[in-house]
Amino acid sequence: MESTHRYWLIVSLVFLSVVSTACAGSVVAQDGEPTTAPTLAPAPESGVDLGAAFVRLQNYDGRRSFQTTRIYDRRGKLLDEVYGEGRRSWVALDEVPEALKQATIATEDQTFYRNSGVDPLAIGRAALQNFQAGTIVSGGSTITQQLVRLIVFPYAERVKKTMSRKVNESLLATRLTRMWSKDKILEAYLNEIYYGHQAYGVAAAAETYFDKPVSSLTLAESALLAGLPQAPSLLDPHENFEAAKRRQKQVLRLMVEAGYLTQPEADAAHAAEITLELPGRVRQAPHFVDYVQQVLEDAYGRDTVRQGGLRVTTSLDMRYQRLAEEIARRHVGKMRDAHNLTNAAVVIMQPQTGQILAMVGSVDFDDPDIDGQVNVALSPRQPGSAIKPITYAAAFEQGLTPASIVWDIPTTFPLELDRTYQPTNYDDAFHGPLRLRDALANSYNVPAVKVLKEIGLQTLVDKAHAMGVTGLQRDPYRYYGLSLTLGGGEVSLLGLTNAYATLANGGGFVPRTPILEVIGGTGDTLYAYQRAEPQPAVDPAAAFLVTHILADRAARTPAFGHDNPLVLSRPAAAKTGTTTDFRDNWALGYTPQLVVGVWTGNADNTPMKDVSGIDGAAPLWHDVMETIFRIPALQDVLRVDDQPLIGTFEPPAGVDEIEICNIADLRAGRGCQTKHRELIQKDVIPDGPVPATIEQPTDKPPELGQASDEEAGASLFCRVSDQAGVSREVFLQMLNTLTVPPDKEEAARIQAWAAEHGVPLTPNAPCEPGGMARVPGGAPALINATWRITSPAPGELITDNVPIIGTASFSPNDVSFYKVEFAPARAPLTWVTMGQTHSTPIVDGELEAWYAAGLEPGSYTLRLVLVKPDGNWAPPYEVPVRVGR
Repeated sequence: MESTHRYWLIVSLVFLSVVSTACAGSVVAQDGEPTTAPTLAPAPESGVDLGAAFVRLQNYDGRRSFQTTRIYDRRGKLLDEVYGEGRRSWVALDEVPEALKQATIATEDQTFYRNSGVDPLAIGRAALQNFQAGTIVSGGSTITQQLVRLIVFPYAERVKKTMSRKVNESLLATRLTRMWSKDKILEAYLNEIYYGHQAYGVAAAAETYFDKPVSSLTLAESALLAGLPQAPSLLDPHENFEAAKRRQKQVLRLMVEAGYLTQPEADAAHAAEITLELPGRVRQAPHFVDYVQQVLEDAYGRDTVRQGGLRVTTSLDMRYQRLAEEIARRHVGKMRDAHNLTNAAVVIMQPQTGQILAMVGSVDFDDPDIDGQVNVALSPRQPGSAIKPITYAAAFEQGLTPASIVWDIPTTFPLELDRTYQPTNYDDAFHGPLRLRDALANSYNVPAVKVLKEIGLQTLVDKAHAMGVTGLQRDPYRYYGLSLTLGGGEVSLLGLTNAYATLANGGGFVPRTPILEVIGGTGDTLYAYQRAEPQPAVDPAAAFLVTHILADRAARTPAFGHDNPLVLSRPAAAKTGTTTDFRDNWALGYTPQLVVGVWTGNADNTPMKDVSGIDGAAPLWHDVMETIFRIPALQDVLRVDDQPLIGTFEPPAGVDEIEICNIADLRAGRGCQTKHRELIQKDVIPDGPVPATIEQPTDKPPELGQASDEEAGASLFCRVSDQAGVSREVFLQMLNTLTVPPDKEEAARIQAWAAEHGVPLTPNAPCEPGGMARVPGGAPALINATWRITSPAPGELITDNVPIIGTASFSPNDVSFYKVEFAPARAPLTWVTMGQTHSTPIVDGELEAWYAAGLEPGSYTLRLVLVKPDGNWAPPYEVPVRVGR
C-alpha cells in the first residue's frame, strides 16, 4: 500500500514539473492568434498527434459545433427542436448572467482570469489527493483545460485518466490562452459543457431545467446549473433533487470564498424556491414539423439539420393549427361510434402565397390505435369526386361550357382485354340530359366520365400536375382509366388542396410553402421567402367557371339539399368526395383568400359505415372555415400586401353571359318556356361569318319554344359536328336543343333512352351539298318522340331499290304508328305510302323499303310521318333526293 502511494506521488510530481516547465513564460492572450502550429512534443505513451490537435484548436469555431435546430411558427412560437447528439444553442457571453459566469468560475477555476491556462497550485492539490487516494481522482483542470479536452480530443482519449493525456491537455491549454482572450475561452466553455438531459451549453440547460432563456436565470438557478457539470447524472435535479441542492450549496459557498457573494446572499439563494420544468421534447404540430424537417434535409442535408443550429421560421400559424386540431378531434368524436370514423386530416393554405397555415396529419399523433403518427395529409389516398373540378377545368379550356349538354344515361365503355366499364351515380339513378353546371354541382359520375373521355386521360393528369397535385405518376391509360375522374388515382390531401388553391387564385399556380426563413448556425441567412409569381395553370375563365359552379348553392340542391354543410355565411366554392366502401371522405373548398382541405376516415384503410363526404368531411370543413372568419384576429394573416379581404369571386375579362333554355322545358317538350342566364367563356362564342364550307340553312331555324303552323312549312336546320366556325346564332341553337351527337354509339344510347323516357329529340341532319333536310319547326313542342331519316341522305342520287334507314322512337301513348311516304317534287305533291304502317318503334334501323328502280327519273321527297292517337300527324321529317339511271 505504501509503495502504491509513493508511485502516485512521484507521478503527480513529475506531471507538475512537466506542466510548470511548459507553462513557463506563458502570458494571457489579448488579441491575435498564431498562424502556424507550434512544435509540440507529445507526451510519452500518448496516441495524440499534437500538431493535428493544434490545427483543430486553431480552426475551432464554436458556432460550427453541433447545435440544436429550432423550428418556429410564423409568429415565433417554438414548434420543435431537432438534434442528434444533443441540444445546444450558442449564446454570446454578454447574454449569460453575471451570476452564472461567477458561479462557474468559482466552482471550476477560481484563478481563471489570472492563470495561463494551467493552475500549478490546483495541480499540486490534485497531486496530494491522488497520493492519498492511490489513483488519479483529481486532475486540477482549469476551465481552459476542460475546454481543450472537449474540443480537441476524441471521446476515447477524453475519458482516459492518464499522465500523457493530462500533459497534452496542459500544453494545448497554455497555447490556447496565448491565442484567445479569456472572455472568448469562457464563452466557448459555457456553450460546450454538458449539463445532463442532452443539454449542451448554458442556453440548452436553462431551457431544459427551467424553460426560460439563459439571460433570465436567477442566482439560485445559476448556482444549481453551475454545479451540474461535475456529475450530470448523479446530480440530476429531476431524479435526485436533494443531491442537486447540496451541490448548489457548495457552489454558493465557493462564490462566497471567491468574493462574489456575501454569506447572507448565499443563504437567501439556497433558500429560494426552485421550480423545475420536466425535461422533454417540445412537440407542437408534429406532423407539420416532420414535413418541414424533411424539406430541410432535402435542401441542406441530414447532418446540417440535426447539428447545424438552424433557426427555421415556418408559414404555420399555431392559432390556425390549434383551431384545426380541436375541431377535427371534436368532429371525429361525434362520428366515431356510429360510423367507425376514427381519424381526420386538415390542411389550411393561403392561395395567393401558397403558405401552409395549418397541417393536421391525424387527430392524435401519439395514438397507435389510429396509426396517429401517419401523416394522412401527405399520404396518397383516392380522392373520390373531389378531383372532378380538375376534369371540368380542363374541359372548359377545350371549349366545353357550363351550358353544354351531357347525357347522364346508362353507358358502357369498352376497356382492354374485352372488359367494359359502366359507371353509376351515387344515388343509383340516371338524370338524362344535363347542363355541365348541374353535372358538376351535383357530382354525377356518368357525365364526369364522358367529359374525361372527351378531353383525354393525359390531359387530366397534366392539368392536375400543373395545379399542384402530386402522385398520378403511372400510365393513365394502363393503370387508371376513365375512373380517374371519379378518384381512381391516389393523391395527397396537401397536393389536392394546392390544386384548389390554384382555382381560388384564378388559375395561377403558387407552390405550397411551409418555410419563410432559415437562419444558419453562424447567423447567416440561408433562405428567405419571396412570394412567387403565379404560374398559369388553368385559363382564368375556366378556373372562374369551375369556382362559380362549386359556389352555386341552387345548382347542387338536387343532390345535396338546400341546406348542407357546404353553405357558409359568405360565398365559398366547395366539393366533396367519397371512395368505394366509404374508405375516404373528402371536402375541399375556398374563398378568394383561404382554402381548406379535409380528409376523414381510417388511416389503415378500414371502411367507415354508411358515411359520405357531405356528412363525414364537409361538416369539419364548414366549421374550420366559419371559425376562422368568425375571429377577426385570424384574418390578418390572410391579407396579401395589406389589401382588404375580398368577399366574392370576381369574373375575369374572358367570361361572358348568355341566355339559355331551362333544360327541364326541353326534356318535357315544352320548348323554351323559361330561360335563365349562364356564364360561359367569351372565346367559345362565334362572332364571325360562317365559313363557305358549311352550308347555311336557307330558312331561319325555328324559334325555340314556339310551334310553327304546319301551313307555314318546315324550317331547314343543320346538324354540325364541330362548333368551330358556326355562327353565333347556330352556336346558341346548339346549346338550346336536345340533339344527338355525331358519335354513333352515344347517339344510339341517347335515342333509346329518350324514347323510353319520353324525352323529345330535335331531329337533325348534316348540311350536305345538293340538298337540305327539312325539319319541322317547333317539333319539340308538339310530341314526345324522336324521328328522322338518316339514309338516303339529302340530295343523294338513287339508282336502285333502297332501304329507308332512320329512327322512329316513340311511346304508344303519344304515337299510334309511323309510315314512310314519297312524292315527286312537283306541285301538287301526291304522297304515296311505302309498304304498311308500323306501330313498333325503330332506332337506327330499316324503317321501310323503297322500290325506286321503277320510278321515273327526277326529284322526289321522302318523308317520315308519326300519327298520333287522335289521328293528327306530327310534322313530317322530309328528305329531298333524286332518282336516276
